[in-house]
Amino acid sequence: MPTRVWDYLPEYETERADIMDAVETVFRSGRLILGQSVRAFEEEFAAYHGVRHCTGVDNGTNAIKLALQALGVGPGDEVITVSNTAAPTVVAVDAVGATPVFTDVDPVTYLMDVSQVEAAITPRTRCLLPVHLYGQCVDMAPLERLAAAHDLVILEDCAQAHGARHHGRAAGSMGHAAAFSFYPTKVLGAYGDGGAVITPDDGVDAALRRLRYYGMERTYYVVETPGHNARLDEVQAEILRRKLTRLDRYVAGRRAVAARYAEGLAGTDLVLPATADGNEHAYYLYVVRHPRRDAIIEALRAYDIHLNISYPWPVHTMSGFAHLGHSPGSLPVTEALAQEIFSLPMYPSFPVELQEKVIAALREVL
Repeated sequence: MPTRVWDYLPEYETERADIMDAVETVFRSGRLILGQSVRAFEEEFAAYHGVRHCTGVDNGTNAIKLALQALGVGPGDEVITVSNTAAPTVVAVDAVGATPVFTDVDPVTYLMDVSQVEAAITPRTRCLLPVHLYGQCVDMAPLERLAAAHDLVILEDCAQAHGARHHGRAAGSMGHAAAFSFYPTKVLGAYGDGGAVITPDDGVDAALRRLRYYGMERTYYVVETPGHNARLDEVQAEILRRKLTRLDRYVAGRRAVAARYAEGLAGTDLVLPATADGNEHAYYLYVVRHPRRDAIIEALRAYDIHLNISYPWPVHTMSGFAHLGHSPGSLPVTEALAQEIFSLPMYPSFPVELQEKVIAALREVL
């Protein structure tokens, strides 16, 4: 049986009755779009993070895009972020007409190197967009000070950080807004696409609700400002409501897998994940590093173990962003990581026997 980085089927077998009941609940409700399940999920997701508002949207990319628009970011503005991220982070910045400006990442945590941010600020800078990558948070205090000093907004990319905490604060509760993805692989994953934006700001929330619904507010027939069709599906919202009650359990399961990896792979020359000071890691991914990465991945296929790389191509090296003018070597840490990092299987229902198989195979290959 192949061993892969992610598999939802063991979890589904355990939760199938609840998932089917969620679908039945929506289908019998008489309301299939923006009904009670979306409203309830928004309230419960906001409460989990200790913020006032949540707006459900159709995917994580649009969560970032609509959040940027609601925060007033648009053409001519610059957004400081990282290239060591999933491309949708930067695609969303480009989609609002803003220019992404990259800082390099920390060589230990692989997160935004916040010491480089101030030097990247220009008169055109409007937004700081830290990516809470792999399941842990960027060091937010320096970014909050910079945002206050330069009148900038902070949008947290929390697509990989459901359930993570930073000095006791939930990921997503530290900026002017935060974007989440509920893509099925996420710590809190739907059975399809989904996303959300949380914010403490009443005005930002009101703008988000217009933007996700064509720009309409008081009536379906009147567009207040041009918007989008970017609604969270009612069925996915009800499934997410059920799964939100289990989110802390999912995170605990991921931490247990991470602890077994740390014990089983100790003493090898793999570089294992490091947790930054003050962080409570949710382990969306378990990312390791080795200079012979490609040979290791190839050798593990003989054991029917199939791994992946997050991410093999930094965004600034992609042809779609060549217009930004980054030359090779412009982000040396990011570019070096892309040659050496890879992800081990990580999900809360990952069987212990399969994890032991991965550990044993890795030790043999190494």
